[in-house]
Amino acid sequence: MVSPFLASDPVAEEGSLAILHLRRNLLTPTILSARDEADQGYKEGKVTNTRYGSFPHSTLINKPWGSQILASKVDTGSRGRKSKGGKAAHSLKRKADEVEASEEGSKASDAVAATSGFVHLLRPTPESWTSSLPHRTQVVYTADYSYILHRLRARPGSSIIEAGAGSGSFTHAAARAVFNGYPSSSHCAKRRRLGQVSSFEFHETRVQKVREEIKAHGLDGIVRVNHRDVYNDGFLLGPPWNGESPKANAIFLDLPAPWLALKHLVRNPPDGSESPLDPTSPVHICTFSPCLEQVQQTISALRQHSWLSISMVEVMHRNIEVRREIYAVECNGGLRGSISGPRNVEEALSKLRSEEQARALREKLREKAFSAHIQTGPSHSPFRARN
Repeated sequence: MVSPFLASDPVAEEGSLAILHLRRNLLTPTILSARDEADQGYKEGKVTNTRYGSFPHSTLINKPWGSQILASKVDTGSRGRKSKGGKAAHSLKRKADEVEASEEGSKASDAVAATSGFVHLLRPTPESWTSSLPHRTQVVYTADYSYILHRLRARPGSSIIEAGAGSGSFTHAAARAVFNGYPSSSHCAKRRRLGQVSSFEFHETRVQKVREEIKAHGLDGIVRVNHRDVYNDGFLLGPPWNGESPKANAIFLDLPAPWLALKHLVRNPPDGSESPLDPTSPVHICTFSPCLEQVQQTISALRQHSWLSISMVEVMHRNIEVRREIYAVECNGGLRGSISGPRNVEEALSKLRSEEQARALREKLREKAFSAHIQTGPSHSPFRARN
């Protein structure tokens, strides 16, 4: 399976992951499906409901990525019918609806456009996934992981260790950064090394969730998720006592106490086990800590284990709002009702022309006054200075 995060078709196909962009900070992920497998009760098939309206997946499938999709009026069918006779009457009504639906056929009804709003259909990327993923832990956002991957020298073919998978935000970004082919690809077998991400997580439930998402997104050939207590068991792949080294040249530790895991990240482990580091290349490491006390202990441990060129960086991300200048339309000495903008394009152009004429008149009067001042020259006092 080709991951939609790495390459995809120009249109949204059924069964693929799609991101519905409602506004800049509000995105919704969904798996496109024409059939209502969850039995939501809509006659149009599977429907995604948002604050801007309902969007049947039949209106999303086979649309080009980036398309603007209008909301639809949906027929709730059995979903919107409430029985007054209790559960028994509701069950009978539901069976009658099922029989009626089977007689009408399994084909979903055509959606009718509504005026409640619209969404944009986006192809999944690590950035859009970070803004829409279900939060299981604190998320590493785009402003942070983009800088981290840059400082880690992550590139196609790199091997990255990630400790603290959490919600999988950094995992997806790292997989894209190191990707240079799938292991099953024949033309990649001749390459010296394929990029890989070795992710470690202590919480078993989060491990299962991340594994499911990685497999569903087609990244299981690049990312290997391990259930491990890295403080005690280290970073080898497989059994901790005789596992395989990931030969990592980049390490990212998103842990409460990263200094406790640094004893395993050395060239020559004291117990004689294999090192998880790449013996043939420089290795870069980054620890992600919110508190200065954590940073102090981590720096002390890094120096003890012979890490060099240690520095601390704080990344600040700020959004800059860009707003249009809006011209109000005056009517009888005030604004027309509650409308602060023009009614149509002609009215807007007329208002802009009048504003331009007024601005030109002010400039002309200012130039005329300035030229008159130059011709008359500066004023002189009628009084003479005393000797």
